[in-house]
Amino acid sequence: MKKFLKILGIVLGVILLILFLTPFLFEKQLKDLVQETINKNVNATVTFEDIDLSIFRNFPDATLAIQNLKIINNAPFEGDTLALSEEVTLQMSLAELFKGGDEPKKVDALKIDNTFLNIAIDTLGNSNYDIAIQDTISTKTSEGGGFSFDVDHYEINNSRVKYVDKGSKMAFLVEDLNHRGTGDFSASTSTLSTYSTALVSFEMDSVNYLNRNKLKLEADFEMDLEKQKYTFLENEALINQLPLTFDGYVQVNEDNNEVDISFKTPTSSFKNFLAVMPEEYAKNIENVETTGDFVVDGFIRGIVDETYIPKMEINIVSNNAAFKYPDLPKAVKDIDIAAVLKNDTGLVEDTYLNIDKLNFRIDEDAFRASGSIKNLTENMLVNLALQGTINLANITRAYPLDLEQDLNGIVTADLTTSFDMNSLEKEQYQNVKSSGTAVIRDFSYTSPEIPNEIKLSTANLKFNPTTVSLDNTVLTTGKTDLAVNGTIQNFMGFLFTDQKLKGNFTATSNTFSVNDFMVKETATEEAEATPATTAEVPGDEAIKIPSFLDANIDFSAKKVRYDNLVLENTSGSLRIVDETATLSNVSSSIFAGKILLNGLVSTRDAIPNFSMQLGLQSIDIVQAFKDMELLRNLAPIAQALQGELTTNIDLRGNLNDDLTPQLQTLTGNALAKILGAKVNPAQTPLLTKLDQNLNFIDLNNLNLKDLETRLTFNDGQVEVQPFDFNIKGIKARASGTHGFDMDMNYKVALEIPAKYLGSQIGTTLSRLSAQEQENMTVGLPINISGSFSNPNINLNMQQAVSSLTQQIIDNQKETLKEKGRDVLSDIISGGKNKDTADTTTTRTPAQKDSIVRKNTSDAVKETARDILGGILGGSRKKKDTTQNQ
Repeated sequence: MKKFLKILGIVLGVILLILFLTPFLFEKQLKDLVQETINKNVNATVTFEDIDLSIFRNFPDATLAIQNLKIINNAPFEGDTLALSEEVTLQMSLAELFKGGDEPKKVDALKIDNTFLNIAIDTLGNSNYDIAIQDTISTKTSEGGGFSFDVDHYEINNSRVKYVDKGSKMAFLVEDLNHRGTGDFSASTSTLSTYSTALVSFEMDSVNYLNRNKLKLEADFEMDLEKQKYTFLENEALINQLPLTFDGYVQVNEDNNEVDISFKTPTSSFKNFLAVMPEEYAKNIENVETTGDFVVDGFIRGIVDETYIPKMEINIVSNNAAFKYPDLPKAVKDIDIAAVLKNDTGLVEDTYLNIDKLNFRIDEDAFRASGSIKNLTENMLVNLALQGTINLANITRAYPLDLEQDLNGIVTADLTTSFDMNSLEKEQYQNVKSSGTAVIRDFSYTSPEIPNEIKLSTANLKFNPTTVSLDNTVLTTGKTDLAVNGTIQNFMGFLFTDQKLKGNFTATSNTFSVNDFMVKETATEEAEATPATTAEVPGDEAIKIPSFLDANIDFSAKKVRYDNLVLENTSGSLRIVDETATLSNVSSSIFAGKILLNGLVSTRDAIPNFSMQLGLQSIDIVQAFKDMELLRNLAPIAQALQGELTTNIDLRGNLNDDLTPQLQTLTGNALAKILGAKVNPAQTPLLTKLDQNLNFIDLNNLNLKDLETRLTFNDGQVEVQPFDFNIKGIKARASGTHGFDMDMNYKVALEIPAKYLGSQIGTTLSRLSAQEQENMTVGLPINISGSFSNPNINLNMQQAVSSLTQQIIDNQKETLKEKGRDVLSDIISGGKNKDTADTTTTRTPAQKDSIVRKNTSDAVKETARDILGGILGGSRKKKDTTQNQ
């Protein structure tokens, strides 16, 4: 016995060892087998990361797991992904593992996890899932190779399916798909039990009919695999919370598919209507009090192929119904619905929706709608009629909506419209036929994205055949009031397509505050921890120009507030398109003068930018430089002026989020003219220090009347072209540069009277007459550096003294030369004119000539000594006089 047990233990150990080693022994063989089978049967690039074979995972069956499977299409969808799967698991008996490569293999169970299936059909009808190589695969074969798909159970878990048919402009998306089925695929006829849950979205011709609607289906099918016919047995589906039961079948034929399915709601309770709503909008419907009925029924019947779809009729009917939620004060009554979605021909373009009536009442406010939508898949034709009144506040009092803000206001409408989508898309508004009116009263809107509540007291819309007139629209927000009138060119195109709202409007306001439209942004912790750049200031207020507008606006406002600026009697034109606002002929009163403005502001790019031509006429300098940072940076020294200024500024650059200029990015030029101004040097450190260094002048006497100067600016630097001014008779010229960081480098040249330098050149100045001292001027260069708050003043007095000394020397030379010429002239003329005085002395002609030459020579020598003495400062002349003594 002990020997038997020992032998049995050895046998079992060997068997376990073999079972343990089997995955390793056969792993390469299995990988080669799988890859070979795929290559023989699939026209696509198929890869997988690994294959795992386990004997114990589902013992006694073996489990083959394919990891990270990828299927990439060949032409005509080359490079597109058909499928991605995290894991595909096949469960089969051990015996199947040892069959040859050409023998059929039976798979007992299939499990697919975390898979994305991307199905596409192009405009030519080619499908990307048609990748099977012809005549290589059959569902079951006893003679050839391949798989015999005889499964008892299969699962698809946490997967996603995307279906796009470009030819029919249809898209179908299934998310969070979980599906399982149990049956016997080896039998010719059997029952398949399934359970499915998913989120379903459906779109056709850019119209969204389902958006992540919940779907649950528990159904048993009778499978006839020989005829490929699948018949509904017991089943129930939930679409959101609407229950539906199905009867009928689906049959797969060689050239087409045949469908014959009818469906209906199992009950006629009006709660079925509430169940159609997404679950988050239809809470606790089991407690809702309802009267009346709501029935959905219909059929889908016919052939599905490249030309036809099944004929269909889906009816939605409700009569004299009502509902009331127990926790809400209002009830919705007198509900009548009659609508049908229908196709009588099997051609997809002949599908249409008729809404014969859609009526309801809340309190005394009744609303009615009817219409039709035809040609759903091509050029959709829309006919609608709306009539009635809705108090928007009563909607949330009767139905449990979770909204970010309360609905309010009263809408009264009586209008009809008829149009086709092609006309809207091509902006052929002559084909849009509308008539009637709509009035909105007492509407208000709040949002975290705007700082103040917007109140719309009234808005009247008149629908004309091709346009909509907007009349008597009055709104307020914060300190702003606004009245708008105008014409909307494409109201239906704006509502039903992605077109921008186009129109021409006139807006008037008593007070318009730009700050009322600034959006507060929350600074992130990262932004708070990192120093902000000029372009990104955390916590700033951001203004965005609406992207949906394509409008022309003529506007006028008695008062416009922007930050700390107040503009009065403002008027002009505004063009808004592509997130760009272009201003034309804008004029306003500001700083006791006028402002004229043309230019544009754009928030289309990540960093807003602008280009502007700004004209300021006769503005008060004190007010302007106090309130406008731009002017303070362009001409900081002008803060010391009191008077009037006219300037034209052409500039462009980037903007901060609150649409104020980023100074370091400004580029442009300016021409400024001071009409008349007084100077107060004490207002700026620069003039104060300059006044202290120039003790011979008084800057209070600075004359700036009619002064003109030109300047250019780029990369944060301002260059001032040379300009002239006068300080009580002293001419001056200045030029230089400064930065918006207030560092500066300026040069000033003063032409000062010689008398102001007497203490610097001593007695030299005394050789000039008083008149010469007043009239002679000399240049005094002044270099100014540092910053406007801490300036450095450098007066080049040495250059001025040297220049003045040279002028005096040159003046003396000319004076002495003139004096010498006068002496010679007197001597010469004097010899001729003194005959009478010399008649007492008788001289010979030779003596007379000798005396004349001597006197002339002495006079020239004396004159020469005087000139030389003047040049040398009188020292030589003084020495000669001493020697003669």
